[in-house]
Amino acid sequence: MMKKVTHHQASQLLHNKFVVVLGDSIQRSVYKDLVLLLQTDSHLSLSQLKSKGELSFEKDCLVEGGRLGHMSNGTEYREVRQYRSDHHLVRFYFVTRVFSRYMESILADFKNDLKPDVVIVNSCVWDLSRYNRRWVSEYKENLHKFFSQLKAILTKKCLVIWNMTMPLGERIRGGFLVSEIEDIGTTLRFDVIEANFYGAMLANKYGLDVLDLHFRFRFSLHCRMKDGVHWNAVAHRQITYLLLAHAAQAWGVELPSHTAKGDSSQKRTGVSDILPLSNKQTTIFRDRESVGPAVISDQGDSSTKRVDSSSGYAISSSPIGPGFSSRLCKRAKHSRARKITTVSGQKDLSFAPYCKTKRTSHRYHNAKTEKIH
Repeated sequence: MMKKVTHHQASQLLHNKFVVVLGDSIQRSVYKDLVLLLQTDSHLSLSQLKSKGELSFEKDCLVEGGRLGHMSNGTEYREVRQYRSDHHLVRFYFVTRVFSRYMESILADFKNDLKPDVVIVNSCVWDLSRYNRRWVSEYKENLHKFFSQLKAILTKKCLVIWNMTMPLGERIRGGFLVSEIEDIGTTLRFDVIEANFYGAMLANKYGLDVLDLHFRFRFSLHCRMKDGVHWNAVAHRQITYLLLAHAAQAWGVELPSHTAKGDSSQKRTGVSDILPLSNKQTTIFRDRESVGPAVISDQGDSSTKRVDSSSGYAISSSPIGPGFSSRLCKRAKHSRARKITTVSGQKDLSFAPYCKTKRTSHRYHNAKTEKIH
């Protein structure tokens, strides 16, 4: 379940904290949404999402690069922004490579100046597309250099979060995708998956935290913009919620249980509004993400299930009962079953006759049972 974090809660959580965001245009929007949430509960506008290098954004200031320098889509582009209030300091560095001379200068700032309390970082798409098409060995080496130096410079109390790159579209366009490399646009999304694996494994090896945004937003592609790269204001507010919830957990702070607007339990067309109260159950996925109500066929089933979100099969070692039963249509009327399957992402069943849906659910349940035993 996505926890909603209000402006007041975010302000309290980051009270007297120095937060640094490193990365590309996606990370710039991460910075902007965080700065906005520290001041108000409103979302970013489309123009704010698209703008880069502006002299001021929501009471922040442009420190270096951007419109103070040369505006371009090249790897040499620089942009440093900073938001400062009486009790908050948030800074953004635009980077196109996870380790470079410019990154070394940023790390020198951390070493010789105020050390951050939180570092939120990602660098991937530019690394893969703009420097070397045979990127694997070079990217892994640069990750090693960056993580090792970062660990050596920052204090042990600093929370470092490596954001995994979000899903790219089949057809993409953007500032980084210049005409010379347009031919890799259709395959870059596969390279990103591989690079995400390397980044996550190495970050974990160095004891850093990893936030898998690729997994989190794999079913939220409607929030991705038409360029196939960037994401809308709703997605960025959800990213901010995830980051703040992660920080709260790391610091042992309990956030009140408010559900974000995008959660299915708040939607009038969600599963929880379709089903009778007696049939609502909680399903927990492997990564502990609550995904809302499930449907069971009898009151004898466990009220809490644990399943593998990638395969749909039960995790047999779960201490809290068997897996999510696919018998979600057995006690539902056909019209209700169609609504349930649509909301839960099983659109292939939504137009099938009830008898066929029931037979399919039986086959799935039998296969699942065989998998468990």
